[in-house]
Amino acid sequence: QVQLVESGGGLVQTGDSLRLSCTASGRTLSVDYMGWFRQAPGKERKFVSAISWSSGIASYADSVKGRFAISRDNAKNTVYLQMNSLKPEDTAVYYCATGAVPSITPQAYRYWGQGTQVTVSS
Repeated sequence: QVQLVESGGGLVQTGDSLRLSCTASGRTLSVDYMGWFRQAPGKERKFVSAISWSSGIASYADSVKGRFAISRDNAKNTVYLQMNSLKPEDTAVYYCATGAVPSITPQAYRYWGQGTQVTVSS
């Protein structure tokens, strides 16, 4: 089992920045990829970004490229999502998840956090 706890969400204005954190505990050696997904009300959960714990190689959805940056601190078992130039369309619940393979589909990730709300006002 892997437990994930997200933090850092909040209410901000257009153009502001937020940094989300996701700390993993438990059998973390069993998974190599950490992903961030987001889900707006009435919409499907969508891929935002992912990173390999071992290599640090990252990937991003086109909608956030150039604005969001994912990073990890292996010593703290924590992955961060730095979100800059936030837009109202970034409003969603943000979830972190871990999986054994890199993927943009939620089904590929086995363990999920509880989510943290990000609201961007115009």
